[in-house]
Amino acid sequence: MVGKMPECDCSSDLILKNKQAFHGRLLSWYRNHRRELPWRQSPSLYKTVVSEFMLQQTQVETVISYFNRWLCVLPDFQTLARAKESQVLKQWEGLGYYSRARFLHRLARQIVQLKEIPKDAQSWQRFPGVGPYLSAAITSICFGTPVAVVDGNVIRVLSRLLAIVTTFKDGASAARALRPLAQILIDVHRAGDYNQAMMELGATVCLRQKPLCGFCPIRGYCQAYKSGIPQAYPRFSKRKTARVSIQRLWLIHKGALLLQRQDKTARRLAEIYELPLLEKLPFQVADERLLAVRKRSISNQRIEEEIYAVHLTQENILRIPSSANLHWVSLNRLKQITLSGPHRRWIAELLAYGAPHRWLSTH
Repeated sequence: MVGKMPECDCSSDLILKNKQAFHGRLLSWYRNHRRELPWRQSPSLYKTVVSEFMLQQTQVETVISYFNRWLCVLPDFQTLARAKESQVLKQWEGLGYYSRARFLHRLARQIVQLKEIPKDAQSWQRFPGVGPYLSAAITSICFGTPVAVVDGNVIRVLSRLLAIVTTFKDGASAARALRPLAQILIDVHRAGDYNQAMMELGATVCLRQKPLCGFCPIRGYCQAYKSGIPQAYPRFSKRKTARVSIQRLWLIHKGALLLQRQDKTARRLAEIYELPLLEKLPFQVADERLLAVRKRSISNQRIEEEIYAVHLTQENILRIPSSANLHWVSLNRLKQITLSGPHRRWIAELLAYGAPHRWLSTH
């Protein structure tokens, strides 16, 4: 074994002594049962890079439609590199974590300047937004570089294979701890297929709550399966849930909706539009009416957003400053700007319910 390994109820000797058979079972299953995904059809470096950026913290089912639309508008590195950031963000709208789109845009601009594209994982980590996971995924799938991928699915598979009893703080700490083990087990001759097989197994068979152990090709090596409680692994510390309450403003005047555009330097949602925070108004609102309550989760935050319609005088409307990143956007232009995914849905719902006609902005 290499490096300090997490504590487990067994040894990896069973797998190591039968490594060829272990690889054979896993890869045979992958060949026969892998999902037909658009980035696996006529695969290319560009398709792999785009799909892996999109798949970070996002479900495959969600990514498929975004990926197909993206390829129609931005089909290669050259087109992406030439595109304006606003166009890139528009294509990404609704996927969230918009820094991924900006990093991908910057990466494309660097790639097209290179005489030769690097094939090693370490060099890829010099590109914007590329860490250990992305560099391993991209280089192993595209170039066969024997570097193991460790994502949430692989963490689950490895933890169950060895019945690892270590309690991890979070996914990042689990990935760091399990990376040496993953590297030992990788099939160095078929690294790309092996990495995809491990991720595919975790995504479709070795499920978080109800693993389909009867369909698992490597259950004979799995200590968690033998224990009868595979869902007990991996083990993570319980995260405290933070509850956040936000009040939003719904205000339409002369066919335009008031929106708030995040500053360029914002950590999240930079230059993305949302319904304004009620507190952004430079005056107190005396007449307000609750239109809707919407709930969502981001990481460990449980967010409740209340959306209020308000009645303002013409004088107060003129006092709304653009310096507070507040902008009047014509209802006819809403499709052209980039809104956060939840807010685009909420705005569409409120417009469909007739909110602008029912609650007027002026007396």
